[in-house]
Amino acid sequence: MDTLFDTRPSGALFVCRVVLGIVMFAHGAQKLFGWFGGPGYDATIATFTTDMGIPAWMAVLVILAESLGGLGLIFGAFARIAAAGIVAVMAGAVFMVHLENGFFMNWGGGAAGEGFEYHLLALALAGIVLVEGAGAWSVDLALAQLLRSEPRKAAEIR
Repeated sequence: MDTLFDTRPSGALFVCRVVLGIVMFAHGAQKLFGWFGGPGYDATIATFTTDMGIPAWMAVLVILAESLGGLGLIFGAFARIAAAGIVAVMAGAVFMVHLENGFFMNWGGGAAGEGFEYHLLALALAGIVLVEGAGAWSVDLALAQLLRSEPRKAAEIR
């Protein structure tokens, strides 16, 4: 990897990145704006700090990783950084909240909480983007191509 932006024009990477971005942005928008039935910023901060004992600065990072990271993934801009943020958030969610609830989601409503199967899927998609980059139709691909062409232009001038 020559730069943070290196990737190949892969449609599969595009799909991984955009699907993860949409899901993460939706979760972040719930926490940040209260969209999609979410609690909004103040209630999210209160839940993290009061109910979960997580410092407010960490709650803000989670909100930003999900909302801004989700947008970054959708557009393929700084996708590796966005994916790293999602990896951190999902790993934290598994180990701090969901591991004790087992593997499966609480589809029937009878369990004490949600399991971690969803988080594993998000971790897998984020890991792919982290390793392989943003793929086709991304800002990162355009930047990588631009950065690769700059040395050639400088050499042609001489």
